[in-house]
Amino acid sequence: MEKTLKKLLVPPGKQIDLSQWDAEGSKGFAGDKQAGAEELLKLTQRLEILQELLYAEQKHKVLVVLQGMDTSGKDGVIRHVFEGVNPQGVRVAGFKVPTQVELAHDYLWRIHQQTPGRGEIVIFNRSHYEDVLVVRVHDLVPAKIWKRRFDHINQFEKMLAEEGTTIFKFFLHIDADEQKKRLQERLDKPEKHWKFNVSDLEERKLWPEYQNAYEEVLGRTSTKWAPWYIIPANKKWRRNLAIAAILADGLESLKMEYPPSADDLSAIVIE
Repeated sequence: MEKTLKKLLVPPGKQIDLSQWDAEGSKGFAGDKQAGAEELLKLTQRLEILQELLYAEQKHKVLVVLQGMDTSGKDGVIRHVFEGVNPQGVRVAGFKVPTQVELAHDYLWRIHQQTPGRGEIVIFNRSHYEDVLVVRVHDLVPAKIWKRRFDHINQFEKMLAEEGTTIFKFFLHIDADEQKKRLQERLDKPEKHWKFNVSDLEERKLWPEYQNAYEEVLGRTSTKWAPWYIIPANKKWRRNLAIAAILADGLESLKMEYPPSADDLSAIVIE
């Protein structure tokens, strides 16, 4: 599986054509859905231990960025991959339409306030990349403005990395047919109506524009200090499995240790 995960990594400077990336993940994990569920359970148990270690050591900071088209499964990743972690050390930050206060500042102002502190994992459900995606597709700012933001973002993430933040960026890759199926499911099932927004259909009409925008994002902002992974997300279980495996391996590479007690515990007797 390790070789498969490496194939999901976007090398720095690589031009991306998303039509050439498999959204099914059929060449990844060799087992079926049941075997995948069993493997995911093992991985989430590993993540639970690693997250506790991260929180106890209070040395490293971890940022997880989730991006993808509507219905690609950002909420599902948070729910399933981080199921067993201690909420005390994990936080989700969602970025919707900027408020007037946020618009009065530079576009990274609201982002920097949500970055992780020592011992913390922060998950960005959407992120600063909206400012080179949505604003581009909807022509909200001139091209000369959003184009220069690629360099801003790379430098921002480099600063975070140099100050001790480990960054994982995941693009949840689904195809247009899978999105259509998931939107239809939201219409067909009353318990999912709350997820459906008519504006999603207007966004869907802009699928080619969003694909082009994502291709440039992935090609220009996958760096050694903050790499992108293109995660096959047509199959939810394969999506979760890949992300959990990458995170578990990445956290283990930090070589974390439990800190010693400040007190001498050897003479303590509990009666």
